[in-house]
Amino acid sequence: MKFLQSIPLFGSIVNGLAIIVCGFIGYTLRKRVREDVMELPKQCLGLFSAIIGIGMALKTQNMLVVVFSLCAGSIIGGLLDIDGRVERMVEHLQARHSGLGSNFTQGLMSAMLIFCIGSMAVLGAFEEGLGGYPTLLLTKSMMDGLISVALAATFGVGVMFSSIPVFLYQGSLTLAARFVQPYMTEAATIEMTATGGVMLFGVGLSILGLVKMKLMNALPGLVIAVVLVRLFVE
Repeated sequence: MKFLQSIPLFGSIVNGLAIIVCGFIGYTLRKRVREDVMELPKQCLGLFSAIIGIGMALKTQNMLVVVFSLCAGSIIGGLLDIDGRVERMVEHLQARHSGLGSNFTQGLMSAMLIFCIGSMAVLGAFEEGLGGYPTLLLTKSMMDGLISVALAATFGVGVMFSSIPVFLYQGSLTLAARFVQPYMTEAATIEMTATGGVMLFGVGLSILGLVKMKLMNALPGLVIAVVLVRLFVE
């Protein structure tokens, strides 16, 4: 155990590898099964994401914080054009490598949101960054691996590429844990999780094809939720 703790960013590395390996399994399955057969699993994945998002959102203890965080975060993200920048970068990569498939962009962006939104990514990174054994990140790795199989079977190779932003996100939080952790109180974590839950619900609706939302633009809302709780709730 102590040896594993000595490996820098061990939890995030395992999480990234789980997404790649399990995503490859799902991608292999996708190539061997007819597209019409994969339609129902895709819809089930959308329903699963929406239900998990609802569960996360209902944990809120201050609905106004969630609403304001999402609205303000979306405005900031829209002005910065986060969604557009990420989408153009991904599409550029897809254009240079035509074999990546038509669903590459949706797969990568959907997977990135699913894997990064939620308290396990943040708390797990803090746990490892503060010197603890990365139990939460290893648990998250198993969960993300199972989801990767389903996502990659639906959207293809883009899901495996999501391992890169997931590693960078969690790794950055791990390295910054000693500075950020004091601000992540229980109340702040709850409202950040609830805000992410609403976004995850939107991801589910997007996978189902019911709406098309630029959810990347709402990501600043996660930070705003923490700030609002610290300033006005606690």
